[in-house]
Amino acid sequence: MPYITIESGALSDEQKEELIKRLTEVSSEIMRVPQEFFVTTIKEVSDKNFGIGGKTIDKVKEEYIKNHQ
Repeated sequence: MPYITIESGALSDEQKEELIKRLTEVSSEIMRVPQEFFVTTIKEVSDKNFGIGGKTIDKVKEEYIKNHQ
């Protein structure tokens, strides 16, 4: 049974549904395994709980927005 797991920041219910639907469809097509056999989980991680380049994601986003306005 194929297992798909996604770790990301906060997502809306609509985004979660779309991710699960599309990842399952594409994976099923590529792997030639029926969609009914796929299990998908989404783990949401707070922007303060992971980082890039020594900075938490919330700070990285804040700097990005400031520099791209």
